[in-house]
Amino acid sequence: MGLLGWGLGMGAAGCGVELEPVGEELGQLRVHALSVNGLSTNGLSTNGLSTNGLSTNGLSTNGLSTNGFRDWFNQDPSTADAVMSYVVTCAVAAGQTRTFTNPVTGVQYTWLGSLGLATNWANGTAATQAEQQVVSACLAAHANKYGLHVPISVLGRVAASGSSTPPAIPYTQAELDLYSEKEACYFGNLFDGTGVFAANDQPYLSAERSTPRTCGLASGTTQQCPPITHLGMCASLCTVARDANDNPLPYYASCTHNGKPYQPITARIRAAEIYRCGDGVCQFTERCGTGTTAASCSADCGACP
Repeated sequence: MGLLGWGLGMGAAGCGVELEPVGEELGQLRVHALSVNGLSTNGLSTNGLSTNGLSTNGLSTNGLSTNGFRDWFNQDPSTADAVMSYVVTCAVAAGQTRTFTNPVTGVQYTWLGSLGLATNWANGTAATQAEQQVVSACLAAHANKYGLHVPISVLGRVAASGSSTPPAIPYTQAELDLYSEKEACYFGNLFDGTGVFAANDQPYLSAERSTPRTCGLASGTTQQCPPITHLGMCASLCTVARDANDNPLPYYASCTHNGKPYQPITARIRAAEIYRCGDGVCQFTERCGTGTTAASCSADCGACP
């Protein structure tokens, strides 16, 4: 069993997941509408990226019984709800939902599909290695160290299947223009214990700049955002995707770490998500002081009392 076999049942029959069209009736439910094509709002706490939680406590790619999913979910319903909303956003196609009625509390949860990165898994079979990788990368891209909701552009391809080039997540030039800052590449595998990795898709942020997207766009080599491990620069780890005419595309086709290739997700952000000491606003990433850096920003935050 795959995603359909996680025991996300509804009604008295409890016979698995229902695929429902998105409609007005969902306004009465707890709905997580996170993405339209590749435009997403990230905000998954990094606590939700626990390898243990994904691989052994209810999100195993081999599928679990209804009781197994229920037990995992009720260990921490709030975190599990958030994790499932992003898992379904990443794995399941737009226009489909996954609904779960918690038999312990009676609360009904509905999660909306969007990116459709893992077709086999979403249709009920075991996730392939490529699906494990691309869903893991997608979850990492949606994680935020501060739990903030920041708009991002998610780029890449659905999980590879066979020798043909998989289709890309749809995007437009207008999207690339609005999300003008290259942010990071994400890759790895949360399901087999490998973990997840990130790397800058632009140079390290200079001392006067900061961002709420610090898990991906680092300011130096000592960036800490567990369980995401920062590895440096995408350019040294990844291969740029190309179209049929060998023109470069705005995302990576593959990233390699310790000799193993992974299918990645590439993220972009708006210019407004990179703050600068001296722009007139004391951002939460900046501190008081007498200097001109984010760690000591006199112009925006003033002198410390």
